[in-house]
Amino acid sequence: MSNKEMIESGNQKIEWARNHMPVLAAVRKQFEKEKPLEGHRVAMALHVEAKTAVLVETLAAGGAEVAITGCNPLSTQDDVSLALDTRECIDCHASYDCSTEDYYEAIDKVLDFEPDITIDDGADLIFKMHTERPEMLATILGGCEETTTGIHRLKAMEREGALKMPVIAVNDAMTKFLFDNRYGTGQSSWDGIMRTTNLLIAGKNAVIGGYGWCGKGAALRARGLGANVIVTEIDPIRALEARMDGNEVMPMKEAAKIGDIFLTTTGNRDILSREHFEVIKDGAILANSGHFNVEINLEDLEDMARSVRTVRKNIKEYDLGDRKVNVLAEGRLVNLAAGDGHPAEVMDMSFANQALCVRYIAENTLVDGVHAVPHELDVSVAEMKLESMGISLDKLSSEQDEYMSSWSCGT
Repeated sequence: MSNKEMIESGNQKIEWARNHMPVLAAVRKQFEKEKPLEGHRVAMALHVEAKTAVLVETLAAGGAEVAITGCNPLSTQDDVSLALDTRECIDCHASYDCSTEDYYEAIDKVLDFEPDITIDDGADLIFKMHTERPEMLATILGGCEETTTGIHRLKAMEREGALKMPVIAVNDAMTKFLFDNRYGTGQSSWDGIMRTTNLLIAGKNAVIGGYGWCGKGAALRARGLGANVIVTEIDPIRALEARMDGNEVMPMKEAAKIGDIFLTTTGNRDILSREHFEVIKDGAILANSGHFNVEINLEDLEDMARSVRTVRKNIKEYDLGDRKVNVLAEGRLVNLAAGDGHPAEVMDMSFANQALCVRYIAENTLVDGVHAVPHELDVSVAEMKLESMGISLDKLSSEQDEYMSSWSCGT
């Protein structure tokens, strides 16, 4: 496909996403009128695909100059990247299947842009500035972080006194994690697994590593597809919740013996490792939806394997002698490396939060540390989403409002 054809393809994907993101459209309308980001330079490291492109367009519509690269080597869609790079005030440095060296070179190119606001998915921009380019921190007004893994890193930095800039934890907005993490990850992960394997989910044992919001969504969708769902957990409350939701709960070493499809969603490393591969069922399919490719220990698997071969696009088969194990998308985010990522209607809310938080940073002076998304912004995103869906709400009467704020009424 020629560059011209690639750009046309990318523009078609962006247009389709834009047409299904009404909340971000409402934010863009505000931004076009008020230009709240005039004079600001925004650096981004996100999954470069169609929904992200709509966010970038929205920031540019608000007056910002934007430089963006990917946040994962396999999540960029090259046609979208090329199309985005044709936009005025936007520089895109992302490419699919780049080497680790090329990945960090692109991070540097985005930082060379001399931004005063950042948007991260995984905190690589912020980490790079703190470890290699600390002089940049003097002019950074603040940043936004999109994902659970990035928030974990930033809170660890904050605990150690290492975080030298303010960051808004966009991932922790209720209109983000309740919908993006649950419904977005749930649907898109199974979409990636199904389109990659072309296998039936119904009747199989689906093992979900972790029962946070991503794990809850993955388990919900697996049950809907007819799977018998097994959850592994370290948290007793989440484990109890998983069981009460109708899932089986057991340690991963036990689940490994009977699982047909494994999906890790913890954000931690070595969820599947040597001790599990030693007992894992023949033909097992392993996929990951955590941000980094550390949840499935591929070094252990490669060390144990007699041979490794590609049996289908995005599927590597590891021959362990008496058993064979299949890993999807090199253990990276299966929903993006082997699919199109979250549905546009879900990212509509997540990216509306991002855009509004960028504006908040531009208009307010924040102290260093991890900040919650202002409640009024979270609520405004929910209100805009409901309005776009044609849904109206009840309102408290004055008597009801008084009753709820009073302590004098008894039996």
